[in-house]
Amino acid sequence: MERYAIKGGNPLVGEVEIGGAKNAALGVLAAAIMTDEMTIVENLPDVRDINVLLQAMESIGVMVYRTDRHTVRINASMISGLVIEDDYIKKIRASYYLLGALLGKYKHAEVALPGGCNIGSRKIDLHIKGFKALGAQVKIEHGLIIADAKQLKGAHIYLDTVSVGATINIMLAAVLAEGKTIIENAAKEPHVVDVANFLNSMGANIKGAGTDVVRINGVKKLHASNYSIIPDQIEAGTFMFGAAITKGDVTVKNVIPKHLESITAKLIEMGCQIEESDDAVRVTASKRLENTHVKTLPYPGFPTDMQPQITVALGIAEGTSIVTESIFDNRFKYVDELVKMGANIKVEGGNTAVIEGVERLTSANLSAPDLRAGAALVLACLAAEGLSTVEDIKYIERGYEDFEVKLQSLGAIIEKIDSDKELTKFKLKVG
Repeated sequence: MERYAIKGGNPLVGEVEIGGAKNAALGVLAAAIMTDEMTIVENLPDVRDINVLLQAMESIGVMVYRTDRHTVRINASMISGLVIEDDYIKKIRASYYLLGALLGKYKHAEVALPGGCNIGSRKIDLHIKGFKALGAQVKIEHGLIIADAKQLKGAHIYLDTVSVGATINIMLAAVLAEGKTIIENAAKEPHVVDVANFLNSMGANIKGAGTDVVRINGVKKLHASNYSIIPDQIEAGTFMFGAAITKGDVTVKNVIPKHLESITAKLIEMGCQIEESDDAVRVTASKRLENTHVKTLPYPGFPTDMQPQITVALGIAEGTSIVTESIFDNRFKYVDELVKMGANIKVEGGNTAVIEGVERLTSANLSAPDLRAGAALVLACLAAEGLSTVEDIKYIERGYEDFEVKLQSLGAIIEKIDSDKELTKFKLKVG
């Protein structure tokens, strides 16, 4: 089984290039099947979730051409089936975007219930509510979500809670519906805006993406587009916290600093120096971090996907900090792993972590419980004394392209290994 072997103690120093946003790319790829013309998507991250989605699209007859590692050409004129239930698709959360895309285009879709990371219940009831409001009948049978409509008609839809997935999925279904759709209490995340921008580049009529009211005027059909995915704010944030945790100096390049404001603000509070330019952010941490309190919130608040990374940082900061998770339940499972390293963290009521900062972490053999927590545990190992391992890195590879290679370029001592023999070699090499 593949794992990371890590020797801690080296500050991360240098420049790192951030890839395309996984969460935006998943919505954009689903949207690309809504036209019969050839569409080109660039700046695509080469990560497991993306490759699984492309595989699922191919399983129903979508022609996918990789022109290079980060560019794909998609032709959906030959779709032969509207049922997606291969084993791969059950492993990723964003499989449900194919439901909105196929329902919008063909008025029928059957997609396996989604999987992804086990970080608490992420219900699809808001997606179903939106599809029903547009005129679809939706049922769940034999592990499939089945949506069917004679026609889709615009509707006024109020989301009970802010949901990125539901906002994007309803948007996909509504762009080819008859008449006007209004989504209230819509998610404002950058990847919602990116999917809307892509749909508009294909001839959709969407206004208000990035605000809490999205207005969609249905159009008859969509056409080809050539589109580049926005940079990944979570990958960028992870490397920014990597600099903070290891007392390093890292410039993250190819980013949109506006998307990183909540992350930047917390790093400044914790005593880091930040320099911004048009498309880069430099983070320098020259002294021990200071404590702070943080609560995860929908954008533009502090992202839930950055919660494990800031918890690791606060684990070695001075004083007492409190991290409150308000988006997902069950998202503190990684804390037990940090405690093995000497962290002093207590989880109260399932959604609040009280952190007493310790001077240092020590090495341990860890297991990644999910995507973002896995990346955060790697950062903890980079700051710890001694040699650590992180298992179950398949989770990390769902959302980070060449994670260990990028860390190596910043001076980290980390290798991907798949046997005890390779671990022994690593130990001998790094002393």
